[in-house]
Amino acid sequence: MKLGNILQAITTGMVKGNLDKEISGIQMDSRQIKEGDLFVAVKGTQTDGHAYIGKAIEKGATAVVCETLPETLSETVTYIQVNDSEDAVGRLATTFYGDPTSKLDLIGVTGTNGKTTIATLLYNMFRKFGYKAGLISTVCNYIDGEAIPTDHTTPDPITLNQLLGRMADEGCKYAFMEVSSHAVAQKRIGGLKFAGGIFTNLTRDHLDYHKTFENYLKAKKAFFDGLPKTAFALTNADDRNGLVMTQNTKAKVATYSLRSLADFKGKVLEDGFEGMLLDINNREVNVQFIGRFNASNLLAVYGAACLLGKQPEDVLLLLSTLRPVSGRFDSLRSTKGYTAIVDYAHTPDALTNVLNTIHEVLNGRGKVITVVGAGGNRDKGKRPIMAQEAVRLSDRVIITSDNPRFEEPQDIINDMLAGLKSNDMNKVLSITDRKEAIRTACMLAQAGDVILVAGKGHENYQDIKGVKHHFDDKEVLSEIFKNENNQE
Repeated sequence: MKLGNILQAITTGMVKGNLDKEISGIQMDSRQIKEGDLFVAVKGTQTDGHAYIGKAIEKGATAVVCETLPETLSETVTYIQVNDSEDAVGRLATTFYGDPTSKLDLIGVTGTNGKTTIATLLYNMFRKFGYKAGLISTVCNYIDGEAIPTDHTTPDPITLNQLLGRMADEGCKYAFMEVSSHAVAQKRIGGLKFAGGIFTNLTRDHLDYHKTFENYLKAKKAFFDGLPKTAFALTNADDRNGLVMTQNTKAKVATYSLRSLADFKGKVLEDGFEGMLLDINNREVNVQFIGRFNASNLLAVYGAACLLGKQPEDVLLLLSTLRPVSGRFDSLRSTKGYTAIVDYAHTPDALTNVLNTIHEVLNGRGKVITVVGAGGNRDKGKRPIMAQEAVRLSDRVIITSDNPRFEEPQDIINDMLAGLKSNDMNKVLSITDRKEAIRTACMLAQAGDVILVAGKGHENYQDIKGVKHHFDDKEVLSEIFKNENNQE
């Protein structure tokens, strides 16, 4: 594509060089540059792309978009100055990849908890309806049935447009995408057109990045503020910030709720570890999910599908066939008669939701043993709160490692223990080795008990000092259960 055509998507300042040259690709990372590429220098949270303009040119970049022009300019390179290169990169990528969201319906899901479940279930449902569909999520990205591994909840704007471009080229009618607060704040979704947005809930998370809860809320709200009037904005009326999210949106607002009047109203009629019987808008449906938070997620899925033009009866029928997402309230049954649940809960609110759900189903008929840690180099303020919630809602708690990253595991554990009172310690163990912590929980469990292994869910690694070591909570539990069988 000609450089001049790509630049029509943005407002430019000073331009030095030829705009008639052919551009073969767009990159923000100088290490990925190939001959004929456009390099966009973005000031990131860790590094400033302006420092790598020279490297990008050495590797073959023939054009550079930047906020500050280098002191020495190459005669063979075109330089384009902009006010905000972070804002420009998404719009440039959207144009370069053929404006993919004008060719498919993109639905964004945002909130602290529930994003992965809702986006994945919508993707699965619409494929069952017979459509080609795409998914962009924490667990994995999909172009119809093809899995594309992922490292972030929302990819960088170039990868994102590349993915969406492939979805459009391969005939996808819908794409369902988790929209993280980082993605909104860092303008990764700039240039994309959304057909709808869904809000799940808002609780403390990512304050290491956003600094304050208000900033975190504003990042989420900015997504809805940017929706066009042709889109829908589906919000959770049970969350105190639900209507705040949509107060300035131009989109058509709809609500879902388990507690009050709403466009999509639900109620849990029966629940167990095998599933629930729900009432949704005065129709009953059996689902293979557990817990009120999942009932809320399913309501959002139902509401979004209806807003996308599907008949309620058809949506309910498919809702009954859907299965839980990997690592989200994933249950395994030991032959010794206890249940283990693996869940991604890594915020105080998510942990509370999962533990409350376990208690609702147990109804006092067994003990709850929780294995939990906290991630390194992330919001330290939530660590003591998570320990407090685990102790409050469990009979035994084992505090262990999660992804320590570049922190010492014991320092993270100490931060969690600091939130506890001396009498709390009677039911708390701290075991740094996560595998050993899970094994200990299984040794403590008796028939009828439930073990919750929280924090990592679908993840199959532990991030230690910059290296991802293979580790899978479900694998560890399966191995323990197998050994239990062999010992009988």
